Amino acid sequence: MSPPTNKEETQAFLSAIGFWRMHIPEYSQIVSPLYLVTHKKNDFHWGPEQQQAFLQIKQEIAHAVALSPFKTKPDVKNVLYSAAGNNGLSWSLWQKVPGETESRPLGFWSRSYRGSKANYTPIEKEILAAYEGVQAASEVISTKTQLLLAP
Repeated sequence: MSPPTNKEETQAFLSAIGFWRMHIPEYSQIVSPLYLVTHKKNDFHWGPEQQQAFLQIKQEIAHAVALSPFKTKPDVKNVLYSAAGNNGLSWSLWQKVPGETESRPLGFWSRSYRGSKANYTPIEKEILAAYEGVQAASEVISTKTQLLLAP
């Protein structure tokens, strides 16, 4: 697949890959350079940042994580991991099932900072990531998340 050559092709590409956003950790941060070239106020310029993002997201899709179905047994623990980086927030929801050695992924979420939130201190960004992670997790599971971890 060749890279997009204008705003419309870039928007079409982003729409086509949107399905994978819950399967790819830090999806928003990876594709943010692609969104920059779609803004009305920006002229279309495909630079090295966009090319790197384009190649990386294609690679991530090829190795996307298969999500597990949600289990509602009382002994199953829901684990939420959240993180805040320079470019945005990310969080993931996992389940630890007794008798299984590995946790099961239920979904990955991420987004870029909006407005003044980019100017938050690191601890404020971590709190925001945890808060938004709990909100996203509550849409997936009706029970409360038993454990919250922030690396």
